[in-house]
Amino acid sequence: MKITILDDYQNAVEKLGAFKILKGLDVTILNYTEKNTSKLAELLNDSEIIVLIRERTEITEELLSKLPKLKLISQTGKKSNHLDISACTKHKVAVAEGIGSPVAPSELTWALILNTVRQIPQAIQGMQDGKWQVNIGSTIRGKKIGIWGYGKIGQQIAKYAQVFGANVLVWGSESSRNQAVLDGFEKAESKEQFFSTSDVITLHLRLNESTLGIVKETDLRLMKSDSVLINTARAELIEKGALLKCLKNGRPGFAGLDVYEEEPIYDTNYELLKMPNVVCTPHLGYVEKNSYELYFEKAFENVINYINRNPTNIANPEALL
Repeated sequence: MKITILDDYQNAVEKLGAFKILKGLDVTILNYTEKNTSKLAELLNDSEIIVLIRERTEITEELLSKLPKLKLISQTGKKSNHLDISACTKHKVAVAEGIGSPVAPSELTWALILNTVRQIPQAIQGMQDGKWQVNIGSTIRGKKIGIWGYGKIGQQIAKYAQVFGANVLVWGSESSRNQAVLDGFEKAESKEQFFSTSDVITLHLRLNESTLGIVKETDLRLMKSDSVLINTARAELIEKGALLKCLKNGRPGFAGLDVYEEEPIYDTNYELLKMPNVVCTPHLGYVEKNSYELYFEKAFENVINYINRNPTNIANPEALL
């Protein structure tokens, strides 16, 4: 069967140990993202199996209607809003789910917190520009780290904060806030308290209909003038246009971002990249060697099992009927 792996920006997949699982099979790797549906359909015209790298390509009804040969989508990590599962089922395309790990995104989140609070990238840029000690950052110790979303990643961030001598304030569902209290952390009594008292706020929510635009401009305006917003989850969690507007108005004072409304970003004049109070990384949360091995090993195993007529981890078993 013809297999196509999409969106391998870094030419990394062939170098993974897990790639050996597909040895001897007809595999094509695309090293860029094609946003035009018709052009993407042409590229995938003969593909019977496609392997997605997380959510880099959106699978829509329109695209599926142009791919009559497609039988399986093997997802690295869990399925999300980029996949129209009902449309996949309608077109008899099975979706195999993978597994994920909170380790790499948690570490990236903490790295962004450190870099943004201490203003390390700005200091490095100053040296590269022939200057010395261009700014003064701050430490984490004693600060209040606000965590919205106390799942696996949020819990890991709370532990990091504790080690660094910071205080943790959790907002989210009632069950997650209660769990935070059981773990020895403070829960916010209201969203207003959460935004107005936190020195650093980091978002760790899944994106769905209920969380789309859940962070409002009015929330961001409550933040301190020297506070930091970190987003390694999904850009769409924040009301469209609100973060840029609020950063320009000084609340929050800083931001560390790994996710954007449109990706990838190649425009060097992209406004957030030009702001001295913003640290940007190119969606590196899960992009790390150990995570890639984990994600692709499971995705490729699902491919082999499907080819061997023993499909595994199928999210829409009706498509197999």
